[in-house]
Amino acid sequence: MKSFEEKLDQYAELVVKIGLNIQKGQRLLINSPIEAADFTRRLTKYAYEYGCKRVFVDWVDTGLNRIHYLNASEEVLKDFIQPWEIDKFNSLADQNDCMLYIAGTDPAAYANIPPERIMYVQKNGADKLKSLAEKRLRGDMPWAIIGVPTEAWAANIFPDLNKEEAVAALWEAIFKTVRVDQPDPIAAWEEHSAALTKKVDYLNEQNFKTLHYKSKGTNLSIDLHPDHKWVGGGHPSTFGTVYIPNLPTEEVFTTPHKYGVNGTVASTKPLSALGNLIENFTITFKEGKVVDFSAEKGYETLKQLISMDEGMLYLGEVALVPHDSPISNSGIIFNNTLYDENASCHLALGNAISMALKTKDISSEEYEEKGINHSSGHTDFMIGSADLEIEAEYHDGKKVPLFRNGNWA
Repeated sequence: MKSFEEKLDQYAELVVKIGLNIQKGQRLLINSPIEAADFTRRLTKYAYEYGCKRVFVDWVDTGLNRIHYLNASEEVLKDFIQPWEIDKFNSLADQNDCMLYIAGTDPAAYANIPPERIMYVQKNGADKLKSLAEKRLRGDMPWAIIGVPTEAWAANIFPDLNKEEAVAALWEAIFKTVRVDQPDPIAAWEEHSAALTKKVDYLNEQNFKTLHYKSKGTNLSIDLHPDHKWVGGGHPSTFGTVYIPNLPTEEVFTTPHKYGVNGTVASTKPLSALGNLIENFTITFKEGKVVDFSAEKGYETLKQLISMDEGMLYLGEVALVPHDSPISNSGIIFNNTLYDENASCHLALGNAISMALKTKDISSEEYEEKGINHSSGHTDFMIGSADLEIEAEYHDGKKVPLFRNGNWA
């Protein structure tokens, strides 16, 4: 049996070698909660062992952020990202360096803060770092998102355990989601990525026109964009490497037509957004646009989220994940999008993902005329369940089952 230290080392190496696939001479920027300092040091060590030229760390302190959100003026929040920060990110992107984001902050870290104040900062960042996001999604800059337990996050998920037990339980859950519990995690990931690629190849060969979703609370049709491309598993960079942006990942995803979404969809897992949880919500679309919505909890947060800009009223991503998958089978609701989206079929409000289009180098300015959604935001929400049925429709009107009882038909 592996020791805890062995699992930590294997996880760190997996992130560096398979997630980022760091090459000799590349630099790495890690965005990390201060509570994850120990694992960040471990990642830094492995990055250097794999030839990284220099590792930089941006520390995230939710307590400090909370003070900013509550006390800084609205004017400051709307101009929060400074020019030197933009220069830093662009320097990394222009040299094909890597970025790693560590998720792990308290899902309710910003509870009782007016959500619009959080949105000011997020929108400012999205607008000012727009070119960086485009380079990243195009594959100019390998990146990945991973999870590391923090006491607050662990307590949120395992409220009946004491502090130490909750953190330990969350570590073990994360190790399973990223296959560190298997004898050879790197080999397991290579096999898993190949399986996702096989599913992607099938979907691209079929070239479906429309997906029809039905489950409790959901009756929705989504036209796929004529230029859509299914993506999943490893992603090629523009300079020949392959990296895996999400660890874990169980999804294959593509691009909907901005104006081709009609019907109502019900969420099946809580959504952590703007530092708050949104639960048991429904969204109704007509000709692509959100025309109605409700939420049992977090209604005002959902309202602020979709009011970020016009594009947040439309879908930018369609993703398929079988209900019978490792994260779903764990029975754990992580209250963290990285994990919960990979336990469930999901959709995303906001910006389309350029790598999920056949045509390369479509500028965001061209998105509108081509029926591709453009937004400063991109928020995934989960809709998968054991009763989800999806029918796929070809261009000639023929329909075939794609999902039955929440899983691939």
